[in-house]
Amino acid sequence: MVEGKTAVVTGAGSGIGQAVALRLAANGANVVVADIDAQKADETRAIIEEHGGSASAVETDVADEAAVAEMIAGALDRYGGLDIAVNNAGIVGELAPIHESSTENWHRVLGINLHGVYYCMKYELRPMLEAGSGSIVNIASMSGLVGTENVAQYVAAKHGVVGLTKTAALEYATSGVRVNAVCPAMVHTPLIDSYAQGNEDVLNVYRAMQPMQRMGTPEEIANLVAWLASDESTFMTGAAVNIDGGQMSR
Repeated sequence: MVEGKTAVVTGAGSGIGQAVALRLAANGANVVVADIDAQKADETRAIIEEHGGSASAVETDVADEAAVAEMIAGALDRYGGLDIAVNNAGIVGELAPIHESSTENWHRVLGINLHGVYYCMKYELRPMLEAGSGSIVNIASMSGLVGTENVAQYVAAKHGVVGLTKTAALEYATSGVRVNAVCPAMVHTPLIDSYAQGNEDVLNVYRAMQPMQRMGTPEEIANLVAWLASDESTFMTGAAVNIDGGQMSR
């Protein structure tokens, strides 16, 4: 139910963002692939086009409001509108307890993970409100619902994303624009592999955190995002949907 629609996906050069971009394109959407790494964005675009989809790539730093405004303006110029936005770009930052963490790290993570989502929503909402329809899906985290040790900056930012989602859902509930959040637990992405550095014991610890005894896959998250983005979820707004292998049931 997204065929012919236009979607912007941030952080789409790898991991969850790439899986979302590929899924939306496979379902018939025109996808603007945005990433701070221009090469990775273009790689995702190429994969989409190799499979017969429609996509364009743009280098975007979501922590830069002007860059976000330019990204949305470019999408409107190229495709004539904006129907779907998936605000996925984010980082974890340093692993440290609060008293040992750096203020620079705090500002960097919130700049990307929270301010970036705010900037994106600010410019995504305008054409959607003008059209009277649209679906925004913010990628939060299980850490947007509970606390997690040694990543205070990440937890604070993702809680903020959930709060932004709920507030926007209320503000635009009668406008035809829906805003939801997805809250994954541990998902096996290149970022996780970079932390594990090939250590299978570390990966096993991550797997054991979920009752299913495995990490999620980017494609599993993309399935949920694609549904929330589509017309099949038209009575859903303001939700923060956890997808976590049962972890939040503990």
